[in-house]
Amino acid sequence: MKRREFITVLGGAAAWPLAARAQQPVVPVIGFLSSGSAALFADRVRAFRQGLSEAGYIEGRNATVEYRWADGEIDRLPALAADLVRSKVNVIATNGGNAPALAARAATATLPIVFQVGGDPVEYGLAASLSHPGGNMTGVTLFAVELTQKSIELLHDVVPTATVVAALVNPTNVAAEAEIKELESATRALGLELHVLRARNEREFNAVFEKLAEGHAGGLVIAADAYFSTQAGQLATLTVRHGVPAIYPFREFFVAGGLISYGGSLTEAHRQLGLYVGRILKGEKPADLPVIQPTKFELGINLRTAKALGITVPLSLVYRADEVIE
Repeated sequence: MKRREFITVLGGAAAWPLAARAQQPVVPVIGFLSSGSAALFADRVRAFRQGLSEAGYIEGRNATVEYRWADGEIDRLPALAADLVRSKVNVIATNGGNAPALAARAATATLPIVFQVGGDPVEYGLAASLSHPGGNMTGVTLFAVELTQKSIELLHDVVPTATVVAALVNPTNVAAEAEIKELESATRALGLELHVLRARNEREFNAVFEKLAEGHAGGLVIAADAYFSTQAGQLATLTVRHGVPAIYPFREFFVAGGLISYGGSLTEAHRQLGLYVGRILKGEKPADLPVIQPTKFELGINLRTAKALGITVPLSLVYRADEVIE
C-alpha cells in the first residue's frame, strides 16, 4: 500500500468514532422545581418517573432530571427557578403548590412549564383557561381549595355536636385568602362559627394549637398547602395531642396519624405531570394541552386516631371511604 493511501485509510478510521458520537441523539434535560424535599416527596417523584416512563422517557437512560428542592423555604424558589433556566433545561416541571409554578413563570416566558397545583390555575394567572392554557404553561390541578365545603361537611358528619370549627392556613400561600372565603361560606351554611388560625412554619404550630384549645373548637380543617404536606406527621401528632378531630386534603395526613383526608390523588397527579412532560419533549406545545383535573376524590379515615380521640365515626362514612386504617 502506498504511503498516501495508508494515511487516508488511517485518517478515515480515526474519524469513525467521531461520526458515531455525532449521530447519537441528544438526551433531553428536565428541570424539576419543588417546594418540598427529596425525602418527604419521594412517593411523588416515583409517580412522576412512572408517568415519564409511560411517555417513553426513563431517567438516566434517555432523559436527565435536574432537581431543585426548596426544602419548605418558599423564598428560595425564585433563585432555584432562575438556576434551572440558566442550566438550559428543555422543560420545567413544578411540584408542591402554586409557589413553584409562579416562580417558574417569573423566570421564563418561553421555556415549557408543566405545573402541579392545588387550586385554580386560571385564577392565579398560570393558564388562560383550563381547556386552552395558552402561553408556555399547562399542567395538573387538584382543585383542593374548591373541596373546602365538602371537607367541612365530612368533618361535621364526624362531630355533629361541634358548633365551632377552626381552620389552619398558611398566610404565605397565595391561595390562603380564597380558601378562607370558601371556609366562611361553608361554615355559615351549616350554622357553624369559624376561627381562622395562621401558621407559616413549624415554630408557629405549637402557639396555634394553644389558641385552638382556647377557642373551644370542636373540629379543625387544615388547608391545602405544600409546606403543611411536608409537616403532615407533626400536624397529625398535634391534632391528637390536643384532642381535636381534623381533616386534611391529602392522604399523607391520615396515613401519618391524622383523622380524615379528602381530596384528589397526589400519586395520580404526579403520574400525569410526568406524562405531560414526556409529551412536550416529543414536540407537543403546552398551549395545546388542557389542564388535567381530578376525576376521583379519595376519602381516608384513620379509625385508630378516632379511638384515641374518643370519637365514633359513622359507619355510613366508613363504608364510603377508599382507605381505612383500623
